[in-house]
Amino acid sequence: MPELSLPPCRLRVTERAGRDLVWDPLRRRWLVLTPEEWVRRHVIAYLERLGAPAGRICQEYPVDVNGQPQRADIVVTDGGGRPLLVVECKAPEVELTPKVYAQAVRYNAVLGARYLALSNGKTHLWVDVSDLSAPVSVSPQAIRFGERVAGPGEGGEVLPE
Repeated sequence: MPELSLPPCRLRVTERAGRDLVWDPLRRRWLVLTPEEWVRRHVIAYLERLGAPAGRICQEYPVDVNGQPQRADIVVTDGGGRPLLVVECKAPEVELTPKVYAQAVRYNAVLGARYLALSNGKTHLWVDVSDLSAPVSVSPQAIRFGERVAGPGEGGEVLPE
């Protein structure tokens, strides 16, 4: 698998029937180790290093977009169980184009997370979309995973748990 610009992480990998598989400790099952899955595993490990509790990291999060069932690659929820961060992962050879960003925005139109992230393992984009008219690039270290973000009508601030 290609080298990524994310911190290295420990993965359990095995081969079965000529295919490489990787253990997913969150879903407790073996997955085919595709280039996109390689990126997803590293992004999840990075999110955990940043303080995202493993129990709040959801993979293949169901999203109904215009009546069509879709899945966000990764959604991290806040302390109240609401989406805080939506992450769209791509294989390292896939460019992070406006089309990829639009995909994450479509998912977030339904989910309402404060942050979006895109990663192909080599290039990463982290965006605060709390003001949709002026999205702001942010450092991933700025995301406070251990708190609950106020929902609509609660003032929009971050609340202590």
